[in-house]
Amino acid sequence: MMTEEISKKCLVIPDTNSYDIKMFNIPVKYANFLDYVLIPNGLIKDRTQKLAVDILGSLENCKQLVILCVLKGGYKFCSELVDSMERHICSCEINMSIKVEFIRLKSYHNTESTGDVEVIGLSDLSVLTGKHILIVEDIIDTGKTMTYALKLLEKFKPAKVQCASLLLKRTPKSCGYIPEYLGFTVENRFIVGYGIDYNEYFRDLPHIAVINEAGIKHFEEGA
Repeated sequence: MMTEEISKKCLVIPDTNSYDIKMFNIPVKYANFLDYVLIPNGLIKDRTQKLAVDILGSLENCKQLVILCVLKGGYKFCSELVDSMERHICSCEINMSIKVEFIRLKSYHNTESTGDVEVIGLSDLSVLTGKHILIVEDIIDTGKTMTYALKLLEKFKPAKVQCASLLLKRTPKSCGYIPEYLGFTVENRFIVGYGIDYNEYFRDLPHIAVINEAGIKHFEEGA
């Protein structure tokens, strides 16, 4: 999946892109279980800073932005994004506050591949009524879960609801959903790092990388 719309709003990481893991500071426990680094930490942070400026520039008459950080994978991206936004708010003397809430999205799919999403973490979604909402996610895969979540939140009549995702996978299974703010689009590979896990491992890897077959086997559930 690649469209002109996507290429205009993010950095496109080509399928051939790869960096030798020997050129990076990789935790010893992961060194033998990665094929290559896909996106270095410095590039992630620089791109996140630009997203922060773009998001703030698009918000008119917004005195408070409510950020819904999708756990667990979104916490590192969200933290970096919020820090960048707050620095920009301070330096540019913008009259706006940011409130962060942490949620999980639990999806239920039936045999027709349609379904509902439960937002876990906020006991009363009606508190979002009339608010400017930004959902912060680590990665959009098929896009179905986020599509359902947005429809659910719209029922509570927020002033505006948008999504910022660090990554969007290029996959034939995509439903076509594209977030308003996007860091990178990447190949349809098994990626880990920068908050993205495999069985709760690799979240602490500072870069985004591709796990190898040995890593999949070594860290498989129950191993």
